Amino acid sequence: MPSLFRRKSADLVEDALTEASAAEATAPQRKGYTPSKQELGKATPKRPRAGTVREAPPADRKEAMRRAREKQRAARAEQRAGMMSGDERHLTARDRGPERALVRDIVDSRFNAGTWFFSFAFVLLLISMVKALPAEVVLAGNIVWMLLGLAVVVDSFLISRKIKRLVRDRFPKTDQRLGGLYMYAFMRALSYRRMRIPKPRVKIGAKV
Repeated sequence: MPSLFRRKSADLVEDALTEASAAEATAPQRKGYTPSKQELGKATPKRPRAGTVREAPPADRKEAMRRAREKQRAARAEQRAGMMSGDERHLTARDRGPERALVRDIVDSRFNAGTWFFSFAFVLLLISMVKALPAEVVLAGNIVWMLLGLAVVVDSFLISRKIKRLVRDRFPKTDQRLGGLYMYAFMRALSYRRMRIPKPRVKIGAKV
Protein backbone atom coordinates (compact mmCIF):
# COMPACT_ATOMS: atom_id res chain seq x y z
CA MET A 1 0.00 0.00 0.00
CA PRO A 2 2.70 2.59 0.80
CA SER A 3 4.40 1.93 -2.54
CA LEU A 4 1.11 2.46 -4.31
CA PHE A 5 0.62 5.89 -2.74
CA ARG A 6 4.19 6.94 -3.60
CA ARG A 7 3.64 5.85 -7.21
CA LYS A 8 0.54 7.97 -7.54
CA SER A 9 2.25 11.00 -6.05
CA ALA A 10 5.13 10.72 -8.49
CA ASP A 11 2.72 10.41 -11.42
CA LEU A 12 0.81 13.50 -10.31
CA VAL A 13 3.98 15.60 -10.08
CA GLU A 14 5.13 14.45 -13.52
CA ASP A 15 1.72 15.23 -15.04
CA ALA A 16 1.75 18.72 -13.50
CA LEU A 17 5.21 19.47 -14.91
CA THR A 18 4.16 18.28 -18.38
CA GLU A 19 1.06 20.52 -18.38
CA ALA A 20 3.06 23.55 -17.24
CA SER A 21 5.62 23.05 -20.03
CA ALA A 22 2.88 22.72 -22.64
CA ALA A 23 1.12 25.87 -21.40
CA GLU A 24 4.38 27.86 -21.52
CA ALA A 25 5.11 26.69 -25.07
CA THR A 26 1.66 27.64 -26.35
CA ALA A 27 1.32 30.92 -24.43
CA PRO A 28 1.47 34.04 -26.72
CA GLN A 29 4.48 36.32 -26.30
CA ARG A 30 3.99 39.82 -24.89
CA LYS A 31 3.65 42.61 -27.40
CA GLY A 32 6.97 44.31 -27.87
CA TYR A 33 8.86 41.42 -26.30
CA THR A 34 12.44 41.10 -27.54
CA PRO A 35 14.28 37.82 -26.99
CA SER A 36 17.61 38.09 -25.25
CA LYS A 37 20.89 37.18 -26.93
CA GLN A 38 21.03 34.01 -24.91
CA GLU A 39 17.60 33.01 -26.21
CA LEU A 40 18.60 33.74 -29.76
CA GLY A 41 21.80 31.82 -29.28
CA LYS A 42 23.95 34.48 -30.93
CA ALA A 43 24.38 38.20 -30.97
CA THR A 44 22.70 40.26 -33.72
CA PRO A 45 25.38 42.06 -35.76
CA LYS A 46 25.03 45.84 -36.10
CA ARG A 47 24.20 47.09 -39.56
CA PRO A 48 25.97 50.21 -40.80
CA ARG A 49 23.75 53.08 -41.86
CA ALA A 50 23.20 53.32 -45.57
CA GLY A 51 25.20 56.06 -47.29
CA THR A 52 27.43 56.86 -44.31
CA VAL A 53 31.17 56.84 -44.72
CA ARG A 54 33.29 57.05 -41.63
CA GLU A 55 36.16 59.48 -41.85
CA ALA A 56 39.48 58.19 -40.70
CA PRO A 57 40.72 59.93 -37.53
CA PRO A 58 43.42 62.58 -38.05
CA ALA A 59 46.96 61.36 -37.77
CA ASP A 60 48.14 64.34 -35.72
CA ARG A 61 47.16 67.81 -34.49
CA LYS A 62 48.23 69.47 -37.72
CA GLU A 63 45.95 67.22 -39.76
CA ALA A 64 43.05 67.90 -37.38
CA MET A 65 43.50 71.66 -37.74
CA ARG A 66 43.65 71.36 -41.53
CA ARG A 67 40.38 69.42 -41.59
CA ALA A 68 38.73 71.96 -39.30
CA ARG A 69 39.77 74.82 -41.61
CA GLU A 70 38.43 72.99 -44.65
CA LYS A 71 35.09 72.41 -42.94
CA GLN A 72 34.84 76.06 -41.94
CA ARG A 73 35.73 77.15 -45.47
CA ALA A 74 33.07 74.85 -46.93
CA ALA A 75 30.47 76.11 -44.43
CA ARG A 76 31.23 79.75 -45.32
CA ALA A 77 31.02 79.00 -49.03
CA GLU A 78 27.68 77.26 -48.55
CA GLN A 79 26.32 80.15 -46.51
CA ARG A 80 27.44 82.74 -49.07
CA ALA A 81 25.95 80.74 -51.92
CA GLY A 82 22.69 80.52 -49.98
CA MET A 83 22.70 84.27 -49.34
CA MET A 84 23.37 85.07 -52.97
CA SER A 85 20.56 82.80 -54.13
CA GLY A 86 18.09 84.18 -51.58
CA ASP A 87 17.74 81.00 -49.52
CA GLU A 88 15.87 81.95 -46.34
CA ARG A 89 17.98 79.54 -44.26
CA HIS A 90 21.16 81.54 -44.96
CA LEU A 91 19.83 85.10 -45.08
CA THR A 92 20.44 87.61 -42.33
CA ALA A 93 17.52 88.90 -40.26
CA ARG A 94 17.52 92.08 -42.35
CA ASP A 95 16.82 90.18 -45.59
CA ARG A 96 14.36 87.54 -44.38
CA GLY A 97 10.66 87.46 -45.08
CA PRO A 98 8.41 87.55 -48.15
CA GLU A 99 7.92 91.31 -47.80
CA ARG A 100 11.66 91.94 -48.09
CA ALA A 101 11.84 89.63 -51.10
CA LEU A 102 9.08 91.67 -52.75
CA VAL A 103 10.93 94.91 -52.02
CA ARG A 104 14.08 93.49 -53.61
CA ASP A 105 12.14 92.55 -56.73
CA ILE A 106 10.64 96.04 -56.95
CA VAL A 107 14.07 97.67 -56.77
CA ASP A 108 15.75 95.17 -59.10
CA SER A 109 13.07 95.49 -61.79
CA ARG A 110 13.82 99.15 -62.54
CA PHE A 111 16.58 101.63 -63.22
CA ASN A 112 17.45 103.55 -60.05
CA ALA A 113 18.84 107.05 -59.94
CA GLY A 114 20.70 106.27 -56.71
CA THR A 115 23.18 104.06 -58.55
CA TRP A 116 24.19 106.89 -60.85
CA PHE A 117 24.24 109.44 -58.02
CA PHE A 118 27.21 107.94 -56.19
CA SER A 119 28.99 107.10 -59.43
CA PHE A 120 28.86 110.71 -60.56
CA ALA A 121 29.79 111.89 -57.08
CA PHE A 122 33.08 110.02 -57.46
CA VAL A 123 33.63 111.58 -60.89
CA LEU A 124 32.87 115.03 -59.48
CA LEU A 125 35.44 114.45 -56.73
CA LEU A 126 38.08 113.73 -59.35
CA ILE A 127 37.09 116.83 -61.30
CA SER A 128 37.42 119.04 -58.24
CA MET A 129 40.96 117.75 -57.66
CA VAL A 130 42.11 118.92 -61.09
CA LYS A 131 43.08 122.59 -60.73
CA ALA A 132 43.65 123.19 -64.46
CA LEU A 133 40.00 122.67 -65.40
CA PRO A 134 37.94 125.76 -66.23
CA ALA A 135 35.48 126.99 -63.65
CA GLU A 136 32.63 126.36 -66.10
CA VAL A 137 33.36 122.61 -66.14
CA VAL A 138 33.36 122.42 -62.35
CA LEU A 139 30.11 124.42 -62.22
CA ALA A 140 28.47 122.14 -64.80
CA GLY A 141 29.55 119.11 -62.79
CA ASN A 142 28.01 120.54 -59.63
CA ILE A 143 24.74 121.26 -61.44
CA VAL A 144 24.56 117.74 -62.82
CA TRP A 145 25.25 116.34 -59.35
CA MET A 146 22.43 118.44 -57.87
CA LEU A 147 20.05 117.29 -60.58
CA LEU A 148 20.94 113.69 -59.84
CA GLY A 149 20.23 114.32 -56.15
CA LEU A 150 16.80 115.63 -57.07
CA ALA A 151 16.25 112.56 -59.27
CA VAL A 152 17.11 110.33 -56.31
CA VAL A 153 14.46 112.05 -54.19
CA VAL A 154 11.79 111.65 -56.89
CA ASP A 155 12.84 108.06 -57.57
CA SER A 156 12.68 107.19 -53.87
CA PHE A 157 9.18 108.64 -53.66
CA LEU A 158 8.01 106.50 -56.59
CA ILE A 159 9.58 103.35 -55.10
CA SER A 160 7.91 104.04 -51.74
CA ARG A 161 4.49 104.38 -53.34
CA LYS A 162 4.87 101.10 -55.21
CA ILE A 163 6.10 99.28 -52.10
CA LYS A 164 3.18 100.58 -50.06
CA ARG A 165 0.63 99.52 -52.66
CA LEU A 166 2.01 96.04 -53.36
CA VAL A 167 2.76 95.15 -49.74
CA ARG A 168 -0.76 96.11 -48.64
CA ASP A 169 -2.30 94.18 -51.53
CA ARG A 170 -0.27 90.98 -51.11
CA PHE A 171 0.40 90.99 -47.37
CA PRO A 172 -2.58 92.72 -45.71
CA LYS A 173 -1.77 91.15 -42.32
CA THR A 174 1.95 91.90 -42.36
CA ASP A 175 3.67 93.11 -39.21
CA GLN A 176 6.50 94.78 -41.14
CA ARG A 177 6.85 98.53 -40.71
CA LEU A 178 6.60 100.39 -44.00
CA GLY A 179 9.34 102.78 -42.90
CA GLY A 180 11.74 99.87 -42.49
CA LEU A 181 10.83 98.53 -45.92
CA TYR A 182 11.36 101.96 -47.48
CA MET A 183 14.83 102.27 -45.97
CA TYR A 184 15.66 98.73 -47.07
CA ALA A 185 14.68 99.64 -50.64
CA PHE A 186 16.68 102.90 -50.60
CA MET A 187 19.87 101.17 -49.47
CA ARG A 188 19.49 98.50 -52.14
CA ALA A 189 18.75 101.08 -54.84
CA LEU A 190 21.97 102.93 -54.01
CA SER A 191 24.15 99.86 -54.59
CA TYR A 192 25.31 98.56 -57.95
CA ARG A 193 23.14 95.81 -59.38
CA ARG A 194 25.93 93.24 -59.67
CA MET A 195 27.00 93.87 -56.07
CA ARG A 196 23.58 93.38 -54.47
CA ILE A 197 23.07 90.56 -51.97
CA PRO A 198 20.96 88.51 -52.54
CA LYS A 199 21.41 88.60 -56.29
CA PRO A 200 18.55 90.07 -58.34
CA ARG A 201 16.13 87.39 -59.48
CA VAL A 202 14.19 89.58 -61.89
CA LYS A 203 15.34 91.47 -64.95
CA ILE A 204 15.04 95.21 -65.44
CA GLY A 205 11.60 95.98 -66.81
CA ALA A 206 10.04 92.76 -65.49
CA LYS A 207 6.56 92.97 -64.01
CA VAL A 208 6.52 92.45 -60.25
